[in-house]
Amino acid sequence: MTISHAALPAHSIPSQDAGPRLDLLTLAEGHDLLRLLQLVAGEGDELAEEARWFAQQLSERLPAED
Repeated sequence: MTISHAALPAHSIPSQDAGPRLDLLTLAEGHDLLRLLQLVAGEGDELAEEARWFAQQLSERLPAED
């Protein structure tokens, strides 16, 4: 499922010109964060939709876990 930028509150979506991205996580930490976001996304509360969007963004950038 793809969540459009319009589907989330404006404050929760970084602008496309927000600046350079930083390498801050190890691959293992990235996968741990993705699992956490997916868990929150499945809760169905007010953070679920935002967590789904961030999980999608992260999953598109993370290499596959071995």
